[in-house]
Amino acid sequence: MISTETAVHALLAKLPPLRQEIAKVIVGQEAVLDEVLVALLAGGHALLEGVPGLAKTLLVRTLAQATDLPFRRIQFTPDLMPTDILGTEILEEDHGTGHRSFKFNEGPIFASLVLADEINRTPPKTQAALLEAMQEGHVTYAGQEHALPKPFFLLATQNPIEQSGTYPLPEAQLDRFLLYIRIGYPTEQEELAVLSGTTGTARPEVKSVLAGEDVRQLQQLVRQVSFSPELLSFVNRLVRATRPATSEVKFIQDYGRWGAGPRAGQALILCAKARALLQGRFAATLDDIRALAPAVLRHRVLLNFNAEAENLTSDDAVVALLKAVAV
Repeated sequence: MISTETAVHALLAKLPPLRQEIAKVIVGQEAVLDEVLVALLAGGHALLEGVPGLAKTLLVRTLAQATDLPFRRIQFTPDLMPTDILGTEILEEDHGTGHRSFKFNEGPIFASLVLADEINRTPPKTQAALLEAMQEGHVTYAGQEHALPKPFFLLATQNPIEQSGTYPLPEAQLDRFLLYIRIGYPTEQEELAVLSGTTGTARPEVKSVLAGEDVRQLQQLVRQVSFSPELLSFVNRLVRATRPATSEVKFIQDYGRWGAGPRAGQALILCAKARALLQGRFAATLDDIRALAPAVLRHRVLLNFNAEAENLTSDDAVVALLKAVAV
């Protein structure tokens, strides 16, 4: 725990330089970067979706450099096996005594910052290898639990337009992601800056700003951010309104197939607190909730075939919910 006000402010003072270091490499995408940092501070995981070439992998690599966290990248392919992620046991022999024993050889999941690149390119059997790690913070192999480092932050990427050879993530796995972040194309000026900055000889040097202990302390600090009973009630009603069987929101009644569970409310509260802290505030507001509701709910609200026929998405559902649920 952080014991003094001075220590708190010294810790928060590191957040603006963190953004500045990442901005040396990543041009624009401020909203995306905000959501990634919110997920990190809230202690959850994030799924990044965007077409090829939008610097998803580069963003995660730059974040690893700026936070000085042990980083591993896993390239997901159709032939990837669970042991390629988690690790496996190997038989070792003591040459002095001749005694043989099995030793667990840790896989790339044993890092503080893990990039699961193109996660939807691997079959469900391999995707499921991440479930226990994401939820419990440890891996079980041969009946033995192996703790993952703390902090443990998984960032997965996927391409929305690639269909051949892909395996959509099941809803149970999507729910393990705190945020589902969509990355759009850059503006004209941002793209011009990218073209200018990446085709010359200059290579920006990213300095480490946050250590692993700093991240752990920030994650503890997020839970101490004030959240009023009125906002708590609003989040509760917002999440409950996503469920077609009990919702009074017409959009959900007409187009909803399945609503969000209690984990969505927990995620929205923690993310709102993290956003407040990221902006130097010690109390969450309604704006924090509204800003993060799409990323928290878009993968937890499932729509029916009628919605698909009318080209409606879960983002449309979130907009309708925010308009209909009384503050």
